[in-house]
Amino acid sequence: MHILFAGGGTAGHINPALAIAGYVKQMEPDTKISYIGTAKKLEAKLVPAAGYDFYNIDVAGFQRKISVKNIGRNFVAVYKMFASSHEAKKLLKKLKPDLVIGTGGYVSGPVVREAQRLGIKTAIHEQNAFPGVTTKMLAPHADAVMLAMPEAEKYLNLTKKPIITGNPIRLELLRVHREEARKKLGIGEDRPLVLSFGGSLGARKVNEAVLGLAKWNVKNQVFYHIHGTGKEYYKDFVTAVPKSRLLTVKEYIDNMDICMAAADLVICRCGAITLGEISACGKPAILIPSPNVAENHQYHNGMTLKKAGSAEMIEEKDLTAASLIAMTEKMIGDPERLRQMSATAKENAIIDANERIYQVIQSLF
Repeated sequence: MHILFAGGGTAGHINPALAIAGYVKQMEPDTKISYIGTAKKLEAKLVPAAGYDFYNIDVAGFQRKISVKNIGRNFVAVYKMFASSHEAKKLLKKLKPDLVIGTGGYVSGPVVREAQRLGIKTAIHEQNAFPGVTTKMLAPHADAVMLAMPEAEKYLNLTKKPIITGNPIRLELLRVHREEARKKLGIGEDRPLVLSFGGSLGARKVNEAVLGLAKWNVKNQVFYHIHGTGKEYYKDFVTAVPKSRLLTVKEYIDNMDICMAAADLVICRCGAITLGEISACGKPAILIPSPNVAENHQYHNGMTLKKAGSAEMIEEKDLTAASLIAMTEKMIGDPERLRQMSATAKENAIIDANERIYQVIQSLF
């Protein structure tokens, strides 16, 4: 069997593809995996590093904000759209995959569309509660549509029911127990632990608000706190905050399995994979959706957890140190509510997404 993946631009589209590919290879080692992406994006590094054949097409996304510069960019995007379709068609005829799986991002558009035209079986995996433009365009003609969140279905024009699979998660996050994690971190049970991060690159507004929270906590000694700043913000953050045994500041949290297992409350963005992971780990959360993403999909992702009762949300327009301190203090001060939110998170989590997706792939043959 030969499966070709198409998707990229951000880790949120690439990592699900790699997780699916890894699980398929685990179940069927003889499966051939190929990947089509763009040379200038993250997939060009991550896919070869994972050991899979990578092929490049030149495609660009459309700019939604109206400006003179973006009008020019959109003319280029139109040209590349037609050229990339031709490139995709040539690659598909050369590679002859049995199945093409699109995981989102504009690069998946021409690849999956041309596969459908050539009569190759196609599947879509949508990670977000609010589907992207590419998914909306491709899903009606796909042989299988897999959704991480059931809320996405109402935005799609489908002739058959989608399959709710959840998002693939890193299984190592489920293997560490709280007591073991706290021992490894060198913290006791005398205080709760707050874990905060704004993504691998960091987020300015999140760091500004968390800095205020960290200063407040150093003064009031309420909880242990681990914060991941992202590379760009690390030096300024550690310079601005007083040193304390209760506070650990990291540029990048490279032991997320340990930190997540030990945490009582998580403060983070609303990327689909992140939300799947905190739900699987049963962690109450304060969610801060990024407003700088297509179709504001992080807000819709976060609302699924808020409506379920496992998270609270502060939109970035309302985010200040004061608002974050007030919400954190209220939640940390109510252990029974945190326990209820944790139970709700676990009840709504999908921890067997890899197997569900594998079964969908199997059903197409």
